[in-house]
Amino acid sequence: MGNEQRGRVRVETSAKRVRAYFGGDLVADTTSPHLVWEIPHYPAYYLPLSAVRVELKPTGETKHSPSRGEGVLHDVVTAGGTAEGAALTYPDSPIEELRDLVRFEFSAMDEWLEEDEPIYVHPRDPYKRVDVLGSSRHVRVALDGVTLAASTQPRILFETSLPPRYYLPLSDVRFDLLRPSDTQTHCPYKGTATYWSVEVNGKVHEDLVWIYRSPLPESQKIGGMACFFSERVDLYVDGELQAKPKTPWS
Repeated sequence: MGNEQRGRVRVETSAKRVRAYFGGDLVADTTSPHLVWEIPHYPAYYLPLSAVRVELKPTGETKHSPSRGEGVLHDVVTAGGTAEGAALTYPDSPIEELRDLVRFEFSAMDEWLEEDEPIYVHPRDPYKRVDVLGSSRHVRVALDGVTLAASTQPRILFETSLPPRYYLPLSDVRFDLLRPSDTQTHCPYKGTATYWSVEVNGKVHEDLVWIYRSPLPESQKIGGMACFFSERVDLYVDGELQAKPKTPWS
């Protein structure tokens, strides 16, 4: 949003080989993808039109952007099916780098590869880092005066621009207070998380705890450990109550 309001969009070329697939067919294959920060939080992939291996059929619809100009929507047509309106070009964009590129709707494609490894949700931001460190700090999680978990062997996940997350062994969590949830979320850095709600003093607090049972390789150290939203619980580290962070999950 911020970039849109200023009428400026950041564009960078990546050295990764990127491929997109739909309907069993290779849609595009390039070693010069562009990362475009349409919004501040994470980039989108824009790929050279010369790298496209399937038909892009204009839908007759356009999509205006204050910064990128008039976008032309296309159907992505392959032998295995059609992804309607899943491609967007800016042939007359005021941002010259975008004119010969196409953005495929990430979720409309069946598979994305960076080199030979699949990626999920959206392209990873090269300026975002995730570090998982083992620690001996004493971490206690409480809610409404009830201790939910206490551990001296947390793993702390440090992620750029987010508060530290304290992942605790399941043996240090009060399972009698957890209630199963059907919620799942997906992260391009960590993988797929499943959730529990917590029942304390007769009240159920929805989706307060999550776990990555099979995290992506770079986050394997948090596999099978539980993490509480520090925005919504009382978190004590070495006996000191932590301030509740302000995030989208507050």
